Amino acid sequence: MSEHTVKKTSTKALAAIIGASSVGTLIEWYDFYIFGSLATIISTQFFPKDNPTAAFLSTLATFAAGFVVRPFGALFFGRLGDLIGRKYTFMVTLVLMGGATFAIGLVPKYETIGFFAPLIVLILRLLQGLALGGEYGGAATYVAEHSPANARGFWTSWIQITATAGLFISLGVILLTKNSMSKESWEDWGWRIPFMVSIIMVYVSVLIRKNMSESPLFAKAKAEGKTSTNPLKESFGNKLNFKFVLLALFGATMGQGVVWYTGQFYAQTFLLKIMNVDFDQANTLLIIALIMGTPLFVFFGWLSDKVGRKPIMLAGLLLAIFAYRPIYEKMYQTANLKNKEEITAQTKVAIKATLFANSSTDSLITTTTNKFYTDGTTYKEVKKQTILAGKVESEQPKAEVAKTVKINDSDLWTLVWLVFVQLVFVTMAYGPIAAFLVEMFPVKIRYTSMSLPYHIGNGVFGGLMPAIATYLVTKAKDANDVAEKAGEAIKNTQPYLEGLNYPILIAGVCFVIGLLYIKEDRSIRD
Repeated sequence: MSEHTVKKTSTKALAAIIGASSVGTLIEWYDFYIFGSLATIISTQFFPKDNPTAAFLSTLATFAAGFVVRPFGALFFGRLGDLIGRKYTFMVTLVLMGGATFAIGLVPKYETIGFFAPLIVLILRLLQGLALGGEYGGAATYVAEHSPANARGFWTSWIQITATAGLFISLGVILLTKNSMSKESWEDWGWRIPFMVSIIMVYVSVLIRKNMSESPLFAKAKAEGKTSTNPLKESFGNKLNFKFVLLALFGATMGQGVVWYTGQFYAQTFLLKIMNVDFDQANTLLIIALIMGTPLFVFFGWLSDKVGRKPIMLAGLLLAIFAYRPIYEKMYQTANLKNKEEITAQTKVAIKATLFANSSTDSLITTTTNKFYTDGTTYKEVKKQTILAGKVESEQPKAEVAKTVKINDSDLWTLVWLVFVQLVFVTMAYGPIAAFLVEMFPVKIRYTSMSLPYHIGNGVFGGLMPAIATYLVTKAKDANDVAEKAGEAIKNTQPYLEGLNYPILIAGVCFVIGLLYIKEDRSIRD
């Protein structure tokens, strides 16, 4: 009966529904990811500058906090969605997300308000996480409940595109803004613009969404008095339904989450912080790879209607498990200066000493080194060392060192393809997931039941991935440094790959659980 209702929705009407749902979800992803895309510069704005590594890790932790809180947003807004409807709930999440993002662009720097800067940013980041926790489940449910049974994977896969499209647009806005002004202006105030312009996009999306009608399946259930009076209790207090929630989490979304964030966000972090690739080059190659990979979300969503959701998602996980280390090793060696021939005659070193304004003895020594290589690669290192009069060398502040590698066109395309391969894994694991989750739960508690495992899998397991991976790499490098200073043999010859242990482990556990315990049923439950 519900299937019959859904089939009456024409292709043209479905396209309009997808468009209205997707534009809002896309903007919410843009708002959410603009923070991660600007993590490097945010670490210099809202945190103390005396320890750049700690500041960056603190920024990643704040970024991750938005992911950790997503399950709470899923519970709160999922309950509302099952009580009052899909449409009105994700209108609220859209406005909340847009307001929090705009506000981040207004927060004063650490130098101006001290500890309150990271505190306010953390609170706003938590609000973003709550909003996104309620958005995705609503959009996926809304589209699925309009879609015909034999094409549910295809139609819901368009919602899956919005996450990657949001990242793509955030990178594009960042590059456009950054290249339209001087380096000094960008680092001083220009980085705020991508946060603030989102309010315009949110306003347009609200205008579009307010004209949407309620999901036909939910409207029918409400008219017949079959909606849930206590979605939380029925979702998680019912033993059978709770079993499906756990299976969805540990057999699907947990692995899909780490694969998604490894293939997109950790790839960006790896390029910028571990390989030291030029900011513009790193983001440009990511954009190219995203353009190439994004259509595969729809392809694998469509294919899941033909061969099933489970085999495609598990295949994506398995490929990622075995391919990550070779891929990231190749990425690292592509820009590794030890593999390139330096033109020593062209090396330039400039040293500049500047006295601090409030001191006649303390000074800042800036050493800029430029190196050139036969394959067209260039390297720039800027070392800033504060010299405090009367202090011995061990008491001097730690030097700030910024390294930038500009790769040649051939290496750039090599990296584009290596990121694209990761996006194939992402699209296989993520493309069918919305239809898969919708089909696991009945209409009256669907919003609540599917939102929680999705956002724990993506928000907690996936969202923590960049911070955990960066920490593991830093820890491995520090252990090598200690061993080297002590005159001991270095135990880990590939510390830059240590971060991959986390997604490989999580994806591996998820693959085994999904393979053994999930039985796919593509009939939608009333």
